[in-house]
Amino acid sequence: MPKLKTLHICQQCGAQSVKWAGRCAECGQWNTMVEEVVEPSPASGDGPAPAVSPTTLADVSLEDAPRLRTGVAELDRVLGGGIVPGSVTLVGGEPGIGKSTLLLSMAGALAQAGQTILYVSGEESLRQTKLRATRLGLSGATVQLLAHTRLEGILEAITQVAPQVVVVDSIQVIETDALQSAPGSIGQVRACAHELVRLVKDSRTALFLVGHVTKEGALAGPKVLEHLVDTVLYFEGEPSSGFRVLRSVKNRFGATFEIGVFHMTAEGLVEVSNPSELFLSDRRDPVPGCLVTAALEGSRPLLVEVQALTSPCGIGLPRRRTTGVDFNRLSMLLAVLERRVGLHQLTQQDVFVSSLGGVRLEEPAADLAVALAIASSLTERPTLRGDFAIGEVGLTGEIRPVASVAQRIHEAKRIGFRRGFVAHQRGPISGSEGIEIIPVRHLREAVERALAAAAPS
Repeated sequence: MPKLKTLHICQQCGAQSVKWAGRCAECGQWNTMVEEVVEPSPASGDGPAPAVSPTTLADVSLEDAPRLRTGVAELDRVLGGGIVPGSVTLVGGEPGIGKSTLLLSMAGALAQAGQTILYVSGEESLRQTKLRATRLGLSGATVQLLAHTRLEGILEAITQVAPQVVVVDSIQVIETDALQSAPGSIGQVRACAHELVRLVKDSRTALFLVGHVTKEGALAGPKVLEHLVDTVLYFEGEPSSGFRVLRSVKNRFGATFEIGVFHMTAEGLVEVSNPSELFLSDRRDPVPGCLVTAALEGSRPLLVEVQALTSPCGIGLPRRRTTGVDFNRLSMLLAVLERRVGLHQLTQQDVFVSSLGGVRLEEPAADLAVALAIASSLTERPTLRGDFAIGEVGLTGEIRPVASVAQRIHEAKRIGFRRGFVAHQRGPISGSEGIEIIPVRHLREAVERALAAAAPS
């Protein structure tokens, strides 16, 4: 019996070492090296390796392989128009967020359209999967089910069934006999994912992998797992909200950071075709500290209301709290408002900023709306009900233009907004007819003009 070889593998970056170390030499993280037993591979023959002939780029033919519609319009949008044959998609998210529900709904819709689907459930039994399908109204769908965790059995089932789409839920529970480490370890996840990807690439079968996430929200397992796949999707949502956002952070066949919006109900996930209306309040009277911005998620403009509240801090340091807004951007905007606009009262104010609906505003285009909302709350002067603001704020207080302004303004016009504050453009903005566009160059100018309508007489 050959002697087993042990390696120490970093759980963070996948680096390997013969000896254990308290700190990984590659990524610098502490206490991430885990010992794994690696089965030695059989000795290869002494014969020469088979010859490999390269192919010129001009000789590679593009086969006509149309995308496969999933039956879930929001998922098709995030994927870039549908499933590409032979592609590999990794879906991650918090426990209970709806990953299995989404993929089972997709599998049922594809099966009803006549496609052969193999759903591999490693965490649930066949009865549990059937109960979920019944709740979703898919009890009669002809989805091929397999409750198995051994990689060799799954590969054999894929070869026999020859499906168009395979769903593996989840990759962390799959194990191979070639390794003696526990399921979910670095070696097991890497080896199982590599074999599954290799098989589907050869057979042009689309593969969906469900991945666990760590307590920090990152995908569990080695980083090489994200490099192996073609598309990485994150399923997000606030625990207190029924809305779910499916976001693409990597996509070789479509736009990155595209989003799809769903609503979790007792019958499953319901698509939200017009998400802008979800993240806007329905009040009719203007309130200080509220303003709408147009964020761009992938290729989709999304109108989101920003709410700010300022309050005297009394004794002690003023507090700064954010929900859905980057804390560092808020600190920068507060400094600009104090030094460049003259709102020195902010040094003695607690400031709370939130985006309605739990949407994360990560792009700088929301700077102007956040700054105007803070100024509105501080001065108790609301903006007009039909106002919105788009622009990046610099350290000198200048308002800088952002990308796809015309697309954002068109979405605001469609919802019914009447006036927008945007950075000064060199030329006219196409499609802005019927809506008042106020170009601003400096944050002081934007504050004066936005709050002028509510100034006391």
